[in-house]
Amino acid sequence: MIALFTDFGWQGPYVGQLKAVLHRLAPAKPIVDLMHDAPTFNPRSAAYLLASLVSGFGKETVFLCVVDPGVGRPERLPVIVKADDYWFVGPDNGLFNVLARRATVLQWWDIIWRPDNLSNTFHGRDIFAPVAAMLAHGKMYDAREERQARDRILPDWEDDLAEILYIDHYGNCMTGVRASTLSEQTRIEIANQSLVKVKTFSDMPEGQAFWFENSSGLVELAMNRANISKKLGLVEGNSVEFNC
Repeated sequence: MIALFTDFGWQGPYVGQLKAVLHRLAPAKPIVDLMHDAPTFNPRSAAYLLASLVSGFGKETVFLCVVDPGVGRPERLPVIVKADDYWFVGPDNGLFNVLARRATVLQWWDIIWRPDNLSNTFHGRDIFAPVAAMLAHGKMYDAREERQARDRILPDWEDDLAEILYIDHYGNCMTGVRASTLSEQTRIEIANQSLVKVKTFSDMPEGQAFWFENSSGLVELAMNRANISKKLGLVEGNSVEFNC
């Protein structure tokens, strides 16, 4: 299986162009659109979100990941990362940093291969998609393995990111904090509100703000049958404070 995680958005030609390459080079492999509205131009926030979404996939799934504001710059290398049971292909800009930090077994390769016709601005189509297709077949384009893979991990990142990473269709606000790191009594302080934890939406009156552990294990802020992001004026990047 090949899973797509990008900030391309659901409109425009870019996702279709990625899929065209994958269907041409790996026609028998299923493709899953995991996310195409990842935090735009923000590999750091996207890294915490990506790390929360992979566990539902089967072993050896190949994740084609593109959140790449530095595309075309020579210092931003294209890479392959094997974190425990999963493969990741994309830019070496921090997007795989959280997965790498949490992995028990880690391997890392710099992609040496380049196509004859390489766009300066669409490495997702021209490099990452062909490499992902090859990996889905159990093969690898020309790549150089990093023998000290953990040396590539950025050391100054938090284990969990106390910010709003993503706001969904309902206005619910996902954070980069794993709910398992907090106690049941923890309150979240944001926008002059103090939010208690509940198990599900109907545990609170309509329009009341709260936090819960979402289906990916992250702390999420919500209101029962209301849009918390609009009601409280929340946006991606807002800090979240915890009162334990």
